[in-house]
Amino acid sequence: MTCESRPPSPRVWLIAGTTGIAAATAQLAAAQGVQVFLTGRKAEHGEPLRDSLRQCGVKCEFLAADLTDPSASDRIVAECVEAFGTIDGAFLVAGISGRRFGDGPAHECTPEGWDAVMNTNGRGLFLLCGAVLRQMLRQPIGPNGLRGSILNMASVLAWSPSPHYFATHAYAASKAAIIGFSRAMAAHYAPERIRINVIAPALVRTPMSQRAQQDSQILDFMKTKQPLVGDLLNAEHVARAALFLLGDDASAITGDVLTVDGGWCVSEGQHP
Repeated sequence: MTCESRPPSPRVWLIAGTTGIAAATAQLAAAQGVQVFLTGRKAEHGEPLRDSLRQCGVKCEFLAADLTDPSASDRIVAECVEAFGTIDGAFLVAGISGRRFGDGPAHECTPEGWDAVMNTNGRGLFLLCGAVLRQMLRQPIGPNGLRGSILNMASVLAWSPSPHYFATHAYAASKAAIIGFSRAMAAHYAPERIRINVIAPALVRTPMSQRAQQDSQILDFMKTKQPLVGDLLNAEHVARAALFLLGDDASAITGDVLTVDGGWCVSEGQHP
């Protein structure tokens, strides 16, 4: 990675996730001097990313944790605050696609598939949001007029389904729930000077989309479904939008859902 030479920034961001969009966002943030606290399930992903971010000359820490564990979120926030003193922004990316657990069309989706997706994508995000908010409410209002900013990860599948290739209904439901949850929080915490927004990508080249990346029909479909790129999006497309929503340039934005989709939502797409 290339690190820009600039003075260190006092900003501290907690990023839940250590691959794909989370990793790309952490790398761009560190290059701008943001100090990053990473959390994710697997040390084999988190530790190398932490070490690479430290090469930018910013402080970075990592904690391996299972976000569905009720005790994990408070521990993550406590260790972040112990290391950095504050949390200015939190990007909650971590989640799963539950096809291997039994997700699929509603008539085929298993209870186990539904529960696995909702537990990881919904419960995990809920628990960490609560812990981050408890910390931000304790923080004084900063020079930017805010106590902090939270950005949650949804998907265009929450409202723009593609039935032919992406019929994972528990996943779509979990992402729609994240939008409703985030907008409700945004309304409640705006008077406390805490911003809460959502980013909703289409199909992105990440470890979670490996199945799609290996399907020639899906790749052909993306040529017209995501015509701005004619392919899968890169993680950096989403990461750059995340930097905006977490940063001070978006200081008057809350309760919004920013779509980063390469044209997905306005394109029918041609099936091969």
